[in-house]
Amino acid sequence: MIIKTNSTKLSPLLILILIFSVIFHTGCTVIKQAGKNIPNFDGERAFKDVQYQVSLGPRIPGTAGQEKILKWLDEELSQNKWEVELQVHEIGGKTITNLIASRGEDGKYILLGAHYDTRIYADQDPDPGLRSLPVPGANDGGSGVAVLLEMARILPNDLPMPVQIVFFDAEDNGGIEDWDWILGSRAFVQHMVFPPEAAIIVDMVGDADLKLYKEHNSNVDLMEQIWEQARLLGYDEVFLTEYKFSVLDDHTPFIEAGIPAVDIIDLDYPYWHTTADTADKVSVESLQIVGDTLLAWILSLE
Repeated sequence: MIIKTNSTKLSPLLILILIFSVIFHTGCTVIKQAGKNIPNFDGERAFKDVQYQVSLGPRIPGTAGQEKILKWLDEELSQNKWEVELQVHEIGGKTITNLIASRGEDGKYILLGAHYDTRIYADQDPDPGLRSLPVPGANDGGSGVAVLLEMARILPNDLPMPVQIVFFDAEDNGGIEDWDWILGSRAFVQHMVFPPEAAIIVDMVGDADLKLYKEHNSNVDLMEQIWEQARLLGYDEVFLTEYKFSVLDDHTPFIEAGIPAVDIIDLDYPYWHTTADTADKVSVESLQIVGDTLLAWILSLE
């Protein structure tokens, strides 16, 4: 509050009145802000979701693990008033199943995406004897799913722009036999009726030593918005301003289709594609940071 005065001295009584006025108005502002119904992201609950996914075993396309995680996601999302659709398509000679969660009318929307599948073989394992085993996928798959599932629980209905959440199949098996990368997201983009205004992908965001560099193929303006929200929250030591990687990931088909997209990913994960990608490598704090930042960005939209 700016108080303009002339050269006449203020009486002690008037000074007291003005001071009280400032305190009163400031207090009202704090109370009003505190009364807002702002949801809280629960990193602890997200971490439990990581643990649960690992307990289901490998979530490889066409396996029992895939059936289990799809059933679980359907139940969790339906309980939170999301409309769930299973999108099944043939692509690259493979049958893929994406799970799409929607709420609200068709039209403009923001897409949040993560892959739920896990890699068939741990071909980057330092122990050659373990490279034929499947990847547990706690961080690579599990962390992104956990962040988006917790977002689905807490997002209010009256968002300035509706959000669609998509859990992509068959992202992670490129370079194995006749598999290719990012099959689920490619199928989604090929068959989408209403393209999103923007797509945000979260992948490997649970590393206990989380460092999120800017990714060269991501939309610059969109990335700046998200990184600025992280800075305002005090997370600039995790959301770093430097560029480091160019990644082929589930944001790629959206970029190729002319849709602004961002990949939030930490590729400096030492357990990538190994049998050691287990829940003990995932941090509650890292999940919290990414969840808080995404939530703040969504709530900032107009």
